[in-house]
Amino acid sequence: MMKTTAVRRPLCLPLSTILITASSLLLLSCSGQDSPRDEEESGELVQVKLALNWFPEAEHGGYYAALVHGLYRQGGLSVKILAGGPDAPVIQRVATGAVVFGLTNADGVLNARAAGANVVALLAPYQTNPRCIMVHQHSGITAIDQIADITLALSQRPAFSHYLRHKYPMEGVVIVPYHGGVSQFLLKPGFAQQAYVFSEPIIARRNGAQVRTLMVADTGFNPYASVLIATDQTVAQKPDLVAAMVRAAAAGWRQYLRAPEETNRHIHELNPEMDIEILAEGARISRDLVLDAAFPERIGHMTAVRWRALEAQMVAAEVLTPGSVNADSAYTNRFLP
Repeated sequence: MMKTTAVRRPLCLPLSTILITASSLLLLSCSGQDSPRDEEESGELVQVKLALNWFPEAEHGGYYAALVHGLYRQGGLSVKILAGGPDAPVIQRVATGAVVFGLTNADGVLNARAAGANVVALLAPYQTNPRCIMVHQHSGITAIDQIADITLALSQRPAFSHYLRHKYPMEGVVIVPYHGGVSQFLLKPGFAQQAYVFSEPIIARRNGAQVRTLMVADTGFNPYASVLIATDQTVAQKPDLVAAMVRAAAAGWRQYLRAPEETNRHIHELNPEMDIEILAEGARISRDLVLDAAFPERIGHMTAVRWRALEAQMVAAEVLTPGSVNADSAYTNRFLP
């Protein structure tokens, strides 16, 4: 049976919807799926919530590893992880205080700050963004700049799609909305689509397709992914809490990349459609995307060069208005080990 819930949908919301009313948010924040193995409440532990940007999968492995292996608890925290889904309102939840921490991508942080939601990136496990374009091997297309004369399923909202259409001519390409899943890809030899490298391509191969993945990061558009965020206010007023969360999450990612098996079993319990084989493959792929070859001992560090380049790319692609955001204020390495 073809898996459906693990496929990726766009994570960036239009600027007009970044901020929503507190009353609507309270209803949304109550709808998240709590992990059945969330750490037990204790008067000695600080209770916090972490909102995921998607259903539990390998992308969240380090955050779940910190839960499964008691690393949050060692830092004095009791963390409740809330599962996400399509258009999960992570930034709204964090910005309005419904949750203390959330996950998004770096371009989501810049979008949010431009809209007045002062969220800040604290830890960026994925140094290489897992976003890719999935094509059939027989197409002969081996790089994104060669995409031509095909139908391409691409979301209209995330920054990467605007960037690709801005940078490349895509002659003869018919762009259609991306609705998730791989059914159209399997049925149509002239079809390509956006994907996450450890999700849709694996599913398509299981269903007999010969797949080639073209990494968007290879075009130069490479926002940090699965970024841990909080508000500027939380960082200023509760630095000890933020430090404990960041340290535990970083340790969780080291644990997950070293030995993901126990964490993967837990993720599978939460999201049965992500089976153990897919999760194991996701953990294997994630290792190269998370670890910086130059500094393999560091997890989650960010640079001003990367953030400023992303801001410039989003301005060039007309995702951001010039001067609407300062990339230097969008992140901090202050709490990283």
